[in-house]
This record gives sequence, C-alpha cells and structure tokens, in this order.
Amino acid sequence: MASIDLGKVLDKAWAEKSVPEVLAAPVSALKGVSDRQGALLEEAFGVKTVADLADLKYVGWAQALAALDAAK
Repeated sequence: MASIDLGKVLDKAWAEKSVPEVLAAPVSALKGVSDRQGALLEEAFGVKTVADLADLKYVGWAQALAALDAAK
C-alpha cells in the first residue's frame, strides 16, 4: 500500500485529518494553494474540493501525456 507524508502536501490544519476529510476539503487545504487559487479553480473548472481536483479530466490527460513522455 502506498503512503504519503500528508504534512508535506497539506496545510498544517489538514495534516492530521483522515483521507476522506482531506478529499472533501477545499483545494486550499493543499500546501501552496491559496484561497484565491482555489476560487479560480472553481470558477474555471468547477473544482471545489481536493477530490474534484483529483477527478478533473484535464489533470488525468496531463498525467497521461507526462507518463507517455517519460516512457520514451
């Protein structure tokens, strides 16, 4: 099972929360994402939560392209 140090990717207020809580959190719970950036993501793509961001098709497309490039 994969693990991640949540303290490295989440703001301090979210680092001790459960994964389901984090997925339901606003994207500003991610370290380095401001409230303003979260609002822009919502305006542009309808992204309100960390789970929404993870499910954003454009993110998946970009990851697939990067994986293809890395595999060459």
